[in-house]
This record gives sequence, C-alpha cells and structure tokens, in this order.
Amino acid sequence: MHALGLLSTLLAAAATVVAAPAKRYVPPGFVTTNGETFELDGRPFNYVGTNSYWLPLLLTEYDVDLTFQNLVQSGYKVLRTWGFNALNESEVAGALESGLTYYQVWNGPNYTVNYGPQGLERLDNIVSKAEQYGIKLIVTFTNNWVGYGGSDLYVQWMAPANSPHDTFYTDPTIIAAYQEYVNIIVQRYKSSPAIFSWELINEARCASDSLPASATCAPATLTTWYQQQSDYVRSLDPYHMINAGGEGQFDWTTPEYYWYDGQYVPDYNYDGGAGESFDAVVALPNIDFGGYHMYPETWYPQFFTYANWSYETWGANWIQQHATAAHAVGKPIIIEEFGSPENANKTAWYPTWVETAVNTKHAGIMPWQFGQLGLTEDGGYRTIKYTDQIFRGASPNDSYTFYSNETALWSLFTTTAALYNSMDW
Repeated sequence: MHALGLLSTLLAAAATVVAAPAKRYVPPGFVTTNGETFELDGRPFNYVGTNSYWLPLLLTEYDVDLTFQNLVQSGYKVLRTWGFNALNESEVAGALESGLTYYQVWNGPNYTVNYGPQGLERLDNIVSKAEQYGIKLIVTFTNNWVGYGGSDLYVQWMAPANSPHDTFYTDPTIIAAYQEYVNIIVQRYKSSPAIFSWELINEARCASDSLPASATCAPATLTTWYQQQSDYVRSLDPYHMINAGGEGQFDWTTPEYYWYDGQYVPDYNYDGGAGESFDAVVALPNIDFGGYHMYPETWYPQFFTYANWSYETWGANWIQQHATAAHAVGKPIIIEEFGSPENANKTAWYPTWVETAVNTKHAGIMPWQFGQLGLTEDGGYRTIKYTDQIFRGASPNDSYTFYSNETALWSLFTTTAALYNSMDW
C-alpha cells in the first residue's frame, strides 16, 4: 500500500458527514466522539493503535518503559489491555512464586481483590505510564474466554452446578458481583485522561471455551446485558467513552449462507448464532462507538480449499459491513482486533484490510497484536502463564504477534499511523 494512495482515501473519507448523537462535554485531555470521529481537546483523534494483554504482566520498570517508548515512536495512540486477571485460590502460591500479576482471587461465592504490589498497583503503573507517554488505554473488565480468569469464574463459583455460560448475563447475583469489580476499576481511574474507553467484556458469546450456552440464549440476551452494563458504567463515569468489546457478529433477518458438507447453511456470523447483534449493540445510547474483531481463518477453517472464496476478500467485506452499520447510527467505528496466524498471510492480506478500513472511514485500526523486542526480565526468558512466555527478549508470541524486525508489517502500521496522525478528519 502506497502512502499517496492512503492519503487520497483519507481525504475522500473526510467528505462524508452523517447525523450523529450530540457531542458530550468531557474534561480537558479526555477523548470523546464527534460524529463518526474521535476528538481530543477540540481536535480530531482518529488513530492507529494496537493490543497488548501482556503489558500489565511485566515485572520491571525498564521493560514497561521500553514498551511505551516503542509505542510512541511507532505512532500508535491507543493501546488495549486487560483490566482483569483472576485466579482460583489454589493458584495463588504459584503466582507468588512466579510473580504473576493477579487482581481477583476466587475461593467461594465471593472473590477478593488484590490491591497490592502484585495486583492493582501494577495496573496503576500502566495507567500512570500511559499518562506520562501520552498513550490512551482501552481497559477491558472481563473475558468471555477462560484465559486469565474470565466470566466463567463468576458462573463456576456463584451459580448452581452445570449452569450454562450465559448465566453470566442473566443471574442478578453474578451481575452484581461483576458490577462490584467494575466499580472498583472505574473509581480507581475515572479521573485519568489516559483512559480512552471502558470495555464491558472481551468477545461476549452465548457459549465460552469451557461452558456451553443454554437453549434460550439469543442476541437479545447479550444486547440487554450490554445496555444494562453500559448504563451502569455511565452512572459511575459521565465522561469516559464506553464500548462493548464484541467480535461484531450480526443477526440479520436474511443472513449470509454458504455450502458446507454438501448443505447450504446459514453463517453463524450473520444469523445471530454466536449471540450478538452488532446493529443493535452499536445503537445503544451509552455505547459510544462500534468495535469488532476479525479472525477469518479461525472462524472458517473449512474454507481452506473452498472455491471462489478467499479470506482476504471476506475480511474486506466484513470491514465494510461494520462501517456501514456504525455510520448508519452516526458513530465512529474501529477494528479492534484482527489477525492471521501465518506470516505469509499477514504480509499478503493486511494491506488490503488496512486500506479497506481507511476507505470506509474507520476511526481506529488496531491489529492483534503488537510485540516488543529487547525485554530484560529473567535475562529475557520468563514463563508467564499457559504457553505465554518472554523468549529471547521477545514479548509473548501467540502466532498473531508481529515485531519491529518484520519490516513489511511494521512499516504498514507505522505508515498508516503517520497518515492518520497528520489528518484533520
């Protein structure tokens, strides 16, 4: 992708204006929305950003500073990271030995919060460093998946045995416990200009990777929960933005179909099968902008040899569809996560996907995920949790990670960041 080509598409996108929700007053230094764009202190704040769940897991100030310095030098403005890390009580001894960051401990129907130097003080440090370096943070409250202790811990500890995953969205006691934790995080940082947005959950679905869905879970279940929780967060914090954190599945009356195993079947990304209705969620009054994720190789593994279909083209269509939905309600749209596990596919497809996002007036572009080289803790070799590790000084590589020595990919995002940072649109 050429710089001049991106520049022309940015200029063309700036010409489109859609009616939008009224702009809300925010204090100086806080990012807000202005129609289909973001704004900071009266100036446009559309951006290229990235994800780093591992940043609050680092142990040394040197490594945290090194990571923030690299973000700044690369032109990234926004970093998305986890505001959750939960353990069962049986895991605490191992965490204390390894230095693992954790914020909640479960050992019964009530959790305890770790406010100490191995707990929320580490998140305090990330927020403080973000303020220092001028980076804005999307902070996510919990996870749909089991990684680092997500919503299923609430269900497993607080609901009757064999309860489905979607009990998390409907059980009043669980909702109150979730809100208690949300309140702790929001109250701790709501005066910080480093917070870009509060995120309700990462990738909500009716099912998780450890618990099934009930027969009654539907897009209305998740939409109702999103509305309740976004209204609750707004009651705590009138200024910071709020976003859902979903993958962006649609619930269309006439969904997309495809051939699979000799049958013409509806696509779960379009028929409500995953439990989300992007159109309904982005229209909620206290959801400030639309965000979605994109992992076509994970979602469509059967298509590796499917005729007349390509991941690259499918991804471009997915990007266009979400832009259309968000622009229809006059709100900004960001692609919050996207990726391929194969390096050759990253190089081949990412330019098309990024250019499509620019052409469709995306206010934020955030690949999963940024990688940092030169980390020093434990001599550059440290096992964190699961298969996550620092290896030869490189931050955890989940196969979607890209580093500065991958020059084609790195240049794609730094060039796009420079163009976004130079444009008043």
